[in-house]
Amino acid sequence: MKPSEVRGKEDSELEFDVENLEKELFDMKFRSLTEGNPNPSRIRRIRRDIARMKTVLWERQKNIHGQEPR
Repeated sequence: MKPSEVRGKEDSELEFDVENLEKELFDMKFRSLTEGNPNPSRIRRIRRDIARMKTVLWERQKNIHGQEPR
């Protein structure tokens, strides 16, 4: 998911998406330990999407806006 897509969502949507992605990540990690991992890049994408969403939520909570490049 692109950062612009994440920033366009409401906080409640982001929290819901983070919760669902964390469940999916847990399931994929568990499956990779028991059955082998058929798609390791998916785990990386999920982790990064979670990080993006949590970063946007944190920025909104702290009322931080991106700075203009110098």
